[in-house]
Amino acid sequence: MKIALVLMAAASAVALALPAQAAPHDIPCILISEMRNHTVGDDHTLYFDVSGRATYRAVMSNNCLAGAVSSDPIVLRDRFGTGRICNRIDLDVSSRGARCIVQSLTKLTPAEAAALPNRVKP
Repeated sequence: MKIALVLMAAASAVALALPAQAAPHDIPCILISEMRNHTVGDDHTLYFDVSGRATYRAVMSNNCLAGAVSSDPIVLRDRFGTGRICNRIDLDVSSRGARCIVQSLTKLTPAEAAALPNRVKP
């Protein structure tokens, strides 16, 4: 009985000593209001600009961008109404009435953004 009490007290002390972890972010959070231009790279890839400061690549697991061109209206929304995108699950993408499933969302480095072909630079 005493051993069980000692073990429970030790487990409680360890639990209290561990710092609480915040939900991980795949990328620095983006405000929807700062999203500017977009371009379609291929059937699965969309590039977009955030206030001229950063370029992001969103890769879709389905081919919802098939046949889309950069001048087509593509709807980019935050899924939960917070006005922020902090990871791929937050991003809701639609093209020509088709919903896209965002597989990955990546902030490109300045070198990666500069290396994009002109036809896909947002």
